[in-house]
Amino acid sequence: MFIQIALGTALMLCSVLVSGLAFWGFEVLLVRHHDWLVKEPHRPKLALVLAVAALWVLGMVTAGVWIWALALWALGIFITIEASVYFSLVAFTTLGFGDILLPHQWRLLGGMAAANGLLNMGLLTAMLVEALRHIRLSQIEVKRRR
Repeated sequence: MFIQIALGTALMLCSVLVSGLAFWGFEVLLVRHHDWLVKEPHRPKLALVLAVAALWVLGMVTAGVWIWALALWALGIFITIEASVYFSLVAFTTLGFGDILLPHQWRLLGGMAAANGLLNMGLLTAMLVEALRHIRLSQIEVKRRR
């Protein structure tokens, strides 16, 4: 049990770290293009920020799923990488089909993967909202100054 908790905690921290670094990278991207983003026309640029942020989030979720999948596969829990990715995706997104289960001695990892996915979804939703809010407020501020 303690090995599962330690391993699950390490995987959760790794996944959150990857998401944090990716968020930092996205923030750097926004800062670099800030002057262009706040110029008219605003709506197409907001749509572009939303699209890029959504793709960025998709990449972070994919990275989190692969972190779990590779760990489960390396532990020999699943024979194929496809089964490992499938289970990780179903657990990480908290979908929980239940058609593929972890062996009894590793079942705590399933709940930890789901908790990790839930945490990441919340963080990534906050990232989307914050990115759009920041750009929109900057656009409004620049417009007021004129």
